[in-house]
Amino acid sequence: MAVPVAFFGVFFGYPVAAIVGRGLREGGHWQLGRAAEALTDPDVLDVLWFTAWQAAASTALTLAIALPGAYVFARFAFPGKEVLRAVVVVPFVLPTVVVGSAFLALLGRGGMLDELWGFRLDTTVWAILLAHVFFNYAVVVRTVGGLWAQLDPRQEEAARVLGASRFAAWRRVTLPALAPSVAAASLMVFLFTFTSFGAVQILGGPRYATLEVEIYRRTAQFLDLPTAAVLTLVQFAAVAAILALHAWTVRRRESALALVDAARTARRPEGPGQWALLAGVLAVVAVLILLPLGILVERSLAGPGGYGFTFYRALQSSAAGGGTFLVPPLEAVWNSLRYAAAATAIALVIGGLAAAALTRRAGRFVRGFDALLMLPLGTSAVTVGFGFLIALDEPPLDLRSSWLLVPLAQALVGVPFVVRTMLPVLRAVDERLREAAAVLGASPLRAWREVDLPLVRRALLVAAGFAFAVSLGEFGATVFIARPDSPTLPVAVARFLGRAGELNYGQAMALSTILMLVCAAALLTLERIAPRITGAPDDRPGGF
Repeated sequence: MAVPVAFFGVFFGYPVAAIVGRGLREGGHWQLGRAAEALTDPDVLDVLWFTAWQAAASTALTLAIALPGAYVFARFAFPGKEVLRAVVVVPFVLPTVVVGSAFLALLGRGGMLDELWGFRLDTTVWAILLAHVFFNYAVVVRTVGGLWAQLDPRQEEAARVLGASRFAAWRRVTLPALAPSVAAASLMVFLFTFTSFGAVQILGGPRYATLEVEIYRRTAQFLDLPTAAVLTLVQFAAVAAILALHAWTVRRRESALALVDAARTARRPEGPGQWALLAGVLAVVAVLILLPLGILVERSLAGPGGYGFTFYRALQSSAAGGGTFLVPPLEAVWNSLRYAAAATAIALVIGGLAAAALTRRAGRFVRGFDALLMLPLGTSAVTVGFGFLIALDEPPLDLRSSWLLVPLAQALVGVPFVVRTMLPVLRAVDERLREAAAVLGASPLRAWREVDLPLVRRALLVAAGFAFAVSLGEFGATVFIARPDSPTLPVAVARFLGRAGELNYGQAMALSTILMLVCAAALLTLERIAPRITGAPDDRPGGF
């Protein structure tokens, strides 16, 4: 526990406390009266209410749409499955401003729906909810599907033999086993929608605002740091309460499970019902995921003289964007890959240690830290980015000139995904397997290597994919700390979108397409590696 505690204390707790303290202190005195003023402001109360209910509605809608997809990707074998599983994660890495623009082109004035049927959804809550499902579909599919693929289907088949209907067998056998994983996915979706920024700002217009949007407005537009600090504390407290409730409910449902090799559970659909389910899921993926991504690609190719690679060629020059960049924007690809690889390594080490410690259930401190690990997902990225600049500027923590500052900030977001992905699988490992290894003379390290690692390799790869993806697309904190000569892809996209002109917009779409392809290639590589190294306990004498 020492390493994860130190990491979060230094790179999360300290910077957030520094920026909040800067906002609530004036002239050496605490301005606590501003808290009462902010919390009684009707506009702030409206923002609080909208933030809570839209997050709950987005989570429920995402679960309803994505759980069938989790089942299909976990239990069905069909052509193109690996490619589609990588593609559904792509929305997760795109900057929110880009996705907001894509949905605006799809649902807004002059968009596809408007041109075809004169139908618009922009400035409505439905556009926000659909964008949130687009973002978080992969969270449910990968988190729940990763465990679902390793559940032994023979347990459900045994219930069917004993007379249970298909639905009753699923409800009484499979659903309780999936409950911790579903709860983990629901928590992540809720936190991301609770702190939603780009999609709400672009699609909601002036009518809708989440706490994250309001914090940005108070900070950047009104320079009202005290109110922004109060809203940050409110958001922090709300997220902490949600995490505490999640930790309490999940702990009551956890149990050891029989896990098998995921490759053994996938089979071709059988019967019209399963084929209809597969067709329905593929249709949802096509409309909800592929169509908005296709709009990005189309706009990156639609140049002034027709379709071509004009915008891509312009990215090779440092003069792109009218001198916005000190280096050719195309170098942002290498910067993003380098930062994301470092952030993924950090997230796997910190998250892996934390997940292993949480599996032991060692007292209240560990249970509290389970919830603490998720707080970066519920804290304003604006707050974290400013906090890094303010807090990490003096020895021995003067990291302002170090390239590690960016992957450290990105790892804060990646660690919760590693923990939430690995924890259900680690807790499902039968403790008797570890005890048997110890009785046979294995050291704790060898017992972990021989017992736990073969069972959690797939979850580890899923966690690595998520950490890499969120690191590639992290924008809120990175935009404040990335150096001008080393921009990441999301930062470069945002800079292009912030400048007028068709060339700048086209180059933003071209960079977004590159980001999408890089992510899809990385995740597809992991998908192809996973079956080769994922194994179930073997049947040899003495084998685990």
